[in-house]
Amino acid sequence: MEIRGKVHEIGATQQVTESFKKRDLIVAYAENPQFVEYIRFEATQDRVSIFDNLAVGDDIEVSFNLRGRPWTNKEGVTTYFNSLVAWRVTKLANTPQQAQAPGQMDMPPVDIASSGADDDDLPF
Repeated sequence: MEIRGKVHEIGATQQVTESFKKRDLIVAYAENPQFVEYIRFEATQDRVSIFDNLAVGDDIEVSFNLRGRPWTNKEGVTTYFNSLVAWRVTKLANTPQQAQAPGQMDMPPVDIASSGADDDDLPF
């Protein structure tokens, strides 16, 4: 799977155990510029270095695998977790046309929590 977006945050490498390390990348994804989504990707083991040459604000394409797993607690209740595991990140070249047009990140985030009850114009 692939997704295009803008680098929002690059995490530090975390040594989780002696034999396991991981690193997070937060990507601002704006299929609809009014509702920017912040998607967390992770890289593990030798792939943590794929985020090294990135900077906040870079336009990128992330290739990733979707993984899911169950976890059962002591009471026997099962919860399911999903992970987006990045395996390649490609910087996208900015074209002059993109630089002139208002981009997806030019708009400030919308705070929908503070909107009044009479402003119910959401499509869902």
